[in-house]
Amino acid sequence: MTELSVALGELVRPVDGFEIEYVTADGVKTRGDLAAAWAAPFEQGGPVRHLRPYKGQRHLPGEWWSATDGHLVGFESWLERDHLMLLDFAPAVVGIASQPFWLFWVSAEGKRRSHAPDYFTRRRDGSGVVIDCRPAEFRKPRDVVAFEAARRACDAVGWEYRLVGAPDELSVRNVRWISGYRHPRYHDAEVATRLREVFSSGGPLLAGVEKVGDPISMLPRVFHLLWSQELTVDLSTPLHMAAVVSLPDVA
Repeated sequence: MTELSVALGELVRPVDGFEIEYVTADGVKTRGDLAAAWAAPFEQGGPVRHLRPYKGQRHLPGEWWSATDGHLVGFESWLERDHLMLLDFAPAVVGIASQPFWLFWVSAEGKRRSHAPDYFTRRRDGSGVVIDCRPAEFRKPRDVVAFEAARRACDAVGWEYRLVGAPDELSVRNVRWISGYRHPRYHDAEVATRLREVFSSGGPLLAGVEKVGDPISMLPRVFHLLWSQELTVDLSTPLHMAAVVSLPDVA
């Protein structure tokens, strides 16, 4: 019997055996049955784990300023930072929380287990998504048990669960560049209107910008509109001055 099969034997008892602990917006630690907390606004509360650096640490923790809700959101590694950035970029996301809750359960072997997912996101339609970030090659058997338990808990209360690895490198590079212009200070309503008009039929980035004004002052405005997705560009290819910028498709 492999180490993984032994670990998977520790999967949780029936889903009603889960408990959850989270911190409210008022800083109050709350613990109770999972089903009773399914609608809790985790995106407004505090983290249950604080990501503090320490000597000899392999990962680089930090905080990301979220344009989604104007808050600092923690990350524990560059992989988490990249996924956090992509969540911040996603138009359907309206709230993001790092280390949103502790999930507790007792395994079929009678062992007490706990797990704090990396992120909880609230979507515009009110639904929730729980996310764990771990490359496939670094998922140890004990971690797999925790991830599968988290998936079952999410299924039980109607949250989506995602276990993610490394995202597409080129898309991440492109989004990372335009994320540098995500702050509202780069928005100018009058200039934005002119840029949307110029790119209404699509056209090369630099050529369109030059029709509006000095590229040095206009490019940050365009990158901000790309971040807010008022303009769009193919992020699966390198972002350059000849990249075709256009208005987004209206569904």
